[in-house]
Amino acid sequence: MKIKANEPKLKSWVEVPNGSDFPIQNLPFGIFKTRYLNPVAGVAIGNHVLDLVYLHENGFFQDLNLPQGIFNQMYLNDFLGLGRKKGGEVRQRVSELLQHDNNELKAHKAASEIALIPMSEVQMCMPVRIPNYTDFYSSEEHATNVGTMFRDPENALLPNWKHLPVGYHGRASSIVVSGTPIHRPKGQIKSSEAKHPVFCPSQKLDFELEVAFITCAETKLGSQITTEAAEENIFGLVLFNDWSARDIQQWEYVPLGPFLGKNFGSTISPWIVTLDALEPFRAKGPEQFPQVLPYLNFEGPKNFDVSLEVLIQPEKSVPTTVCRTNFKYMYWNMAQQLAHHTVNGCNIQVGDLYASGTISGPSPGSYGSMLELSWNGQRPLHLADGSERKFLLDGDEIIIKGHAEKEGVRIGFGECRGMVLKAI
Repeated sequence: MKIKANEPKLKSWVEVPNGSDFPIQNLPFGIFKTRYLNPVAGVAIGNHVLDLVYLHENGFFQDLNLPQGIFNQMYLNDFLGLGRKKGGEVRQRVSELLQHDNNELKAHKAASEIALIPMSEVQMCMPVRIPNYTDFYSSEEHATNVGTMFRDPENALLPNWKHLPVGYHGRASSIVVSGTPIHRPKGQIKSSEAKHPVFCPSQKLDFELEVAFITCAETKLGSQITTEAAEENIFGLVLFNDWSARDIQQWEYVPLGPFLGKNFGSTISPWIVTLDALEPFRAKGPEQFPQVLPYLNFEGPKNFDVSLEVLIQPEKSVPTTVCRTNFKYMYWNMAQQLAHHTVNGCNIQVGDLYASGTISGPSPGSYGSMLELSWNGQRPLHLADGSERKFLLDGDEIIIKGHAEKEGVRIGFGECRGMVLKAI
């Protein structure tokens, strides 16, 4: 009898350090390369990456009916396109091969040494080619904070906010993998005191703590996805930093919304944590009032209890945690977001990325952006090295972490890192 991949008692013959994001119950998918390997698909286990190309070519997946060369590609799109069910079958098979009492791979010394590569020897790459990118605005706390700062505190949320998941179509080409630096953007800025705008580097560069889901299906133009069917079209999740130039954004966003203040760069973590791995961590979201329209109704818990953390590490200094929050706080869940996105007949593609919007919690220490943490610069943050931050400085590195934990099992995402470089 097969033991399900999420079983808390499972142990691997591969050493998994205490506190690792990647126990045998996780097994996220990514793309990696080494000095000797071009980008190929792999799975994370402890401090190692398991080479899926090697396993496939040497018969370890022979019963799964996988297309030839499916893992020997620069992106996971073709694999994701096989569907969430097939992805689950591969994850289950990898779990079996790594279980402590399974000798198929373990006893094959040459195979295990070739297939298992230390993470210190790999470079992680973009996991998917992203055809389309949508950014939502689904944290009530974040939307309320921003509305309070820039509009009327008594009417912080716009009239539509509790009736639909607000979002916009973003720039997919400037999404980069963790570790890629981001240059400070330049653009038009106009202070409230100035008569005319000026062109200069952003003085209010910010991070946005987000979680994004990636789709694994193609739908036809004119069709729609229900909240009930939504999760079958979602392969997994990544951490996401939607870098934002607040001063550029504030001047440009009326009447059509974000543009140069957002499209200069966004960063994702390299490992796609599957919805299957996160299944034990479902959580009930906030109560939605007023009652949503029928197409946004859903059944059962659709949020996920994922703890999130943001650190700022100044150049040549130590990191400071500036935010701790949780993905479960999101007012609009992923099923509602995808149902709303497609209710007008918009088609989806394999590898599409849908970001949650900034995730803020109920207390100041849980706010997911510098805009909120410093209250637009009015309340500077104090870092461990004695320096202050209203917004980000050149040389600062933003580190986002996330994990779910229950019954001694920790399902983590790894890190989402990016350093700010000076404007070009």
